[in-house]
Amino acid sequence: MKIGYPCINQTLDCSSSRTFRLASYSEERLIETVEQNLACLSRILEYNVQHGLFFFRLTSDLVPFASHAVNQYNWQEHFKLTFRRLGSYIQNNQMRISMHPDQFVVLNSPNEQTVKNSIAELVYQGSVLDLMGLDTTAKLQIHGGGAYGDKHSAIQRFADVYHTMLPDAVKARLCVENDDRTYSLQDCLQLHELTGMPVIFDNFHHECVNNGEPMREAVEMAASTWQPGRDGILMMDYSSQAPNERKGKHVQSIQEELFHDFLSETEGQDMDIMLEIKDKEESALKAVALARSLGRVPA
Repeated sequence: MKIGYPCINQTLDCSSSRTFRLASYSEERLIETVEQNLACLSRILEYNVQHGLFFFRLTSDLVPFASHAVNQYNWQEHFKLTFRRLGSYIQNNQMRISMHPDQFVVLNSPNEQTVKNSIAELVYQGSVLDLMGLDTTAKLQIHGGGAYGDKHSAIQRFADVYHTMLPDAVKARLCVENDDRTYSLQDCLQLHELTGMPVIFDNFHHECVNNGEPMREAVEMAASTWQPGRDGILMMDYSSQAPNERKGKHVQSIQEELFHDFLSETEGQDMDIMLEIKDKEESALKAVALARSLGRVPA
């Protein structure tokens, strides 16, 4: 089991998601910003290895405006060696990497331009993982999208876009996550049947929207969609409800008793856990210590 956190390290004095306004775009500004982002990413990865955090989600903003028409610069060639060095470090330390495009990536949108923009973003993010030389166990995770008043048709539209419009390099990395409002685990399993995509499981979203499946059974159902040789073991997101806040708001810091209970409930199930908890690496370090005490990660 690998445990990690997404995108931002709050201990270090740098960000790998620096960006700038579209109105101030220039190739010089782009190159300078990407250099800073990749240098910070290198520091984050080193921190994570030193602290036993071997699962990390890269920010979507590593390369600002990468999928926007304004960016015609061949940043892939310019930063090829840097990406490869980062990828070698990731592989040498047996880290697991993912990316999670923003909410505007909606493959089943009835709007053709939205779908085209979504595919362009997925191509960009997949190319980052490709440039790093990572195999297809490094994943791109997205949500099912909207229901648009007819979820059955929306699911079919997703599958049609998947099969007819997505490049193979994107399809090899794509997986779908159950969300907290529209697409339950069962809906994602239906998408898996139609496309072969593995299902990323989110325990907190499952608590918000489900079809009555107990937590362990739900984890096992999602895990069954992952082919070990191609996809690796199950990736999942973990969080819990922030006390006295609206339903679905993520907790600020890990509730260790709840995480202990989750690990106990899923004992024997192999998976990598991304903590979607607001204090990032602080909770991830507590989670690793807890998992170690239960024998779920090596001492």
